[in-house]
Amino acid sequence: MALLLVTLGLLLCPAHAVPPDILLLMPDQMRGDSLSGVGHPVVRTPTLDRLAREGALFRRAYTTCPSCIPARFSLLTGLFPQTSGLVGYAPMKITHPTLPALLAGAGYATVLVGRNMHQDPPNRDLGYQQEFLGSTYLSGDDYDRALLAAAPESRGIRAVLEGLGLTTNFWQAKPWALPDELHPTAWIASRARRVVAEAEVAKPLFLTASFYAPHPPLFPPRKNFDRLLASALPAPARGDWVNWAGLLPDGNKAGNRVRLEGERLRQAQAGYFGLIEQIDAEVAPLIADFTARSERAGRPWVIVLTTDHGEMLGDHGYFRKCEPYEGSSNIPFIVAASADLKFTAGQRSTQPVCLEDIMPTLLELAGQPRPAHLDGVSLISFLRGATNRVRTILHSEHANTYGAEQAFHALTDGRSKYIWRPADGTEQLFDLESDPREERDLARDGLQRDAVAVWRTRMIRQLAGRPEGFSDGAQLFAGRPYPPVQVRVATKLLE
Repeated sequence: MALLLVTLGLLLCPAHAVPPDILLLMPDQMRGDSLSGVGHPVVRTPTLDRLAREGALFRRAYTTCPSCIPARFSLLTGLFPQTSGLVGYAPMKITHPTLPALLAGAGYATVLVGRNMHQDPPNRDLGYQQEFLGSTYLSGDDYDRALLAAAPESRGIRAVLEGLGLTTNFWQAKPWALPDELHPTAWIASRARRVVAEAEVAKPLFLTASFYAPHPPLFPPRKNFDRLLASALPAPARGDWVNWAGLLPDGNKAGNRVRLEGERLRQAQAGYFGLIEQIDAEVAPLIADFTARSERAGRPWVIVLTTDHGEMLGDHGYFRKCEPYEGSSNIPFIVAASADLKFTAGQRSTQPVCLEDIMPTLLELAGQPRPAHLDGVSLISFLRGATNRVRTILHSEHANTYGAEQAFHALTDGRSKYIWRPADGTEQLFDLESDPREERDLARDGLQRDAVAVWRTRMIRQLAGRPEGFSDGAQLFAGRPYPPVQVRVATKLLE
C-alpha cells in the first residue's frame, strides 16, 4: 500500500517536485586529494570516483573552520564561523534550525549512523529521529555493544585500541586485529544498510553515514595496510618556508608539529590511506541498496560525499588539522543524483565551495524554502550545468587551539590562497594552480608585493567589525585575543 501511495503521488506531480532520498556519506578527517579520481598516486577509491563521474566533484571545497566541532556546526546550520560566533574548537549550543531538523519537519525520516556530530550537549539528536552511534573512541555506544556481543574476548573498542598501542590523535598505525566485519567502518556501513532496508517506503529518507575513519586511530584491515606499505607512497609537501631543523622526530607536546619520516611516516600513510580504501569498499553495497530502494519507490535520490576537515599527514611538518593549508582545509566534496534530477554528469569545479553550501542545496532539492539567515549557497544551478560562479572569495579561520601561533585567517578564490596569522601578522600567498602543494610562499618573493597587498586589502575588509579587533577597515592588527567563541557575533561582510 505504501508503495502504491508513492506511485500515485508521482503520477500527480512532476518528478522534480518529489522530495528525493538523501544519503550523506561523511568520513572524518579525510583529505581532499585522497581520491584516485583526482590523481592520488596510491589510494584506490573506485566507488567514490564513480560517484564523481556520475555527478560533480568540487576540487576546491573547503572547511571554513578545520576542526571537528566548528566544521560540523557549520554543516548542520549553514552558517559561517564569523556569523555563528564559533570560530575554533570549543562547544557552543546550536540555537538555529539544523539541516536534519528542517528535513524532519518536511516529512523526512532522518537517521544518523556512526560517529556523532560532536556538538553540545553530546546526546542531543540535532533533528535526527533515530541514531545508531559508533564513534570508535567511546565505550558503551551501539558499536561498542555490538563488538562485545560478537567478540566478548575483545573487551570492547577501548581495550582493542590499548592492545594495539594506538591513540585517537597521533600517527602510530597498526592493522586491525579482529575479523574485518567487526571493524567500526564495516559496522557503520552494515548498520546503514539495515536502515535502508527497514525505512518506511512512503517517507523520503535522509540518512547520514558518519564514519570515524580515517581520523586516528589508524587501524585499517591488514590487506589494505600491507598493500599500501608495499606501495611507492608520496613524499609529504615541503614548503620553502618551513624550519625543518626545528621540528622534532617525536613531535611536540601538542602533537601538531612533527618531522615524520622513514618507516613511521610510511606506516602512518598506510594506516590513513588504508582506512580511506576500506570506506570506499564498504560504501559500495550501501550505495547500491540506497539507490535501488529509491528506484523501487519511484523516488529520486541524491548522494553527497564530504568530510569535516582534512589531515596534514606530515605536510610541512604538521600532523592533525586546524591549519589553513590544503591537507587540513581542502576537503572532498562530491554530489551525485538520479537522472530525473537532471544534474550534468562529470562536472569538475575549482571554484571555492564549503560545508555551509550543503544545507541550502539539500533543502532546495527537498522543495523546502531557504532560511533567510543562511550563509551557504545552493549549488543546484551549477549541478544542472550553469556556468555561474557560486562565490568570488571564501574566508576560513581557526582560533587558538595548539597555540597562538597556530591561529589563522585565510582567503581563497580557488586559484590563489592568502593566509594571515593573527598572532604575529605573518602573511603567506600561494598559487594553487601552479603550486597545489603550497611549497612556494609567494609572500617571500619581492616581485609579488603588489599581489600580497591586494589580498591584504581583502582581508582588512573581511575582518572589519570583528569583536577581536583584527581590523579597523584600514589595516590589520596582530596580537589581539582570539578565543574560539566570540564575545558577540559579527556580521557577514565579504562576497
